Amino acid sequence: MSARMPLIAALALTLSACATPPGPVQVTRFNAPEKASLLGRGAIAIEAAPGMDADSLELASYRAAVARELVRLGYTEAATGQGSQVAEVRLRRGVVQPVREGGPVSVGVGGSTGSYGSGVGLGVGIDLSGKPMEQVMTELAVVIRQRVTGEPIWEGRAEFGVKAGSPLAETQLAAPHLAEALFVDFPGKSGETFEVK
Repeated sequence: MSARMPLIAALALTLSACATPPGPVQVTRFNAPEKASLLGRGAIAIEAAPGMDADSLELASYRAAVARELVRLGYTEAATGQGSQVAEVRLRRGVVQPVREGGPVSVGVGGSTGSYGSGVGLGVGIDLSGKPMEQVMTELAVVIRQRVTGEPIWEGRAEFGVKAGSPLAETQLAAPHLAEALFVDFPGKSGETFEVK
């Protein structure tokens, strides 16, 4: 029985790493208040934004996540090119290397004087933590337009960064997470930027 304990402990640690909450998602949204009555109703097609590869498997995951949220909000999903409204989905992902602030070595000097004499001290600190881990930055942007006029009636973007290698750096987990954050309290206050944890 004791031989199985390390295996069980390792499995529990792996599962807890998958459930680690991500950093906050920053969301910014804009809408036309006079068009608010058009939102959340009717048929809407979820399409790739101009310039995006409509056949991309990665983008397809984000389009599906956006579709789930829009249906939850009251829309009926329509086929590409159909529907009275269109949700154009744009995705940007990239890897950045955070820069360490300050050098790996720091020196501190201190001194004191008093009735028992005076003294000067010197301290040296060495940062052994190594280079900061790369971050995967993901931004999901959606513009809802009226199909006939092309006029935008709502737009928003949600972005977050996670350590490379984190489960949320993977599209299958990041897509629903970002889409859900983007449509919190839809349509939201125009021009507002907030964080979803």
